[in-house]
Amino acid sequence: MRETPRPQATAGGSGTEPPQPRPGRALAHTTGASGSGSPHRSDSRPPHTPRGARRTGPGGRPGTTPPVPGRPALFSLLAAVLFAAITWQVAAHGPLARLDERASRALVGHGPAALTEFLADLGNMQVALPVLAAAMAYAVWRGRRSEALYAGLAMALVPALVVPLKLLVDRVGPLTSETGYYPSGHTATALVAYCGAALLVHRRLLPVAVLLTVGTGIGLVLRGYHWPLDVLASGCLFATLLPTARRLHGLS
Repeated sequence: MRETPRPQATAGGSGTEPPQPRPGRALAHTTGASGSGSPHRSDSRPPHTPRGARRTGPGGRPGTTPPVPGRPALFSLLAAVLFAAITWQVAAHGPLARLDERASRALVGHGPAALTEFLADLGNMQVALPVLAAAMAYAVWRGRRSEALYAGLAMALVPALVVPLKLLVDRVGPLTSETGYYPSGHTATALVAYCGAALLVHRRLLPVAVLLTVGTGIGLVLRGYHWPLDVLASGCLFATLLPTARRLHGLS
């Protein structure tokens, strides 16, 4: 049975009116509602979907979630290029190596002997390895066995990479006629042990680990155990591991 049409309102009349949009509902589905710029939300919060939570890239195009994938690769590339340039200069005894030696002779002996010796000792295996071992044990206890394994493998790379380079470059030490000082194994040990321990325990400890590594290098130079380029090259070589370590630990 056909329904009778509902009366329409006339000008100035009080008849039935069509439904009016309710504030806060229909407006929420219009583009740019409440200044959000989103066609789906009336506020500035992203929708609860993986796509909606993604940040936009240049020009407003959908981007990737942070961090930007190119940054760790760029950092590793720059560190590798710098290491290669330093190695070339040291092996060829180029201008940079000669400047390095003059700077070292001017720096050796400066600073309190007790403090600089303590800083240099931070790169000893007897000091750095227990720190990393404790952090690895903590990670295993927290169920992060693969991350602890990666830290152990990174430490195993220290002698595997440093010893052949020492034999290949065969650089004389600052205060001795003996060779095999490039790159600095103590700096590599400090960087891998302290930064690896920080990544295993908590990323907020990473600045402390970097300071310990820098302090180790300063102590080695001021005590005359290494040339400055020995320390810098070792840092560049093993710093290439950090971006990979941060990704594996989920801290990037």
